[in-house]
Amino acid sequence: MEATAKVTFVRIAPRKVQIVLDLIRNQDAEKAMAILKYTPKAASEVVAKLLKSAIANAENKNMDTSKLYVAECYACQGPTLKRIRPRAQGRAFRINKKTSHITLVLKEAE
Repeated sequence: MEATAKVTFVRIAPRKVQIVLDLIRNQDAEKAMAILKYTPKAASEVVAKLLKSAIANAENKNMDTSKLYVAECYACQGPTLKRIRPRAQGRAFRINKKTSHITLVLKEAE
């Protein structure tokens, strides 16, 4: 049995989120929460909130929360916000602000 949680359109690049997700993949849920608490990355707050949501979803499915571990976690790219920055001689440089869709799956250990 598994419990999933998703967050979409997060204003952080998926490449930066993937670094944090690699730290908690295949870890116990409690250990993953401790890792996220002390990771000095902007994405760790978003992923910690997502992990709490996945644990709450597992409780609703009557799963044993002490046996949960992070089975899958990945970040896909969402739509890019295109912004323009004025430059010299009337030119405009484009700034791409990337978004992420993050998915986290918890399963019970046997």
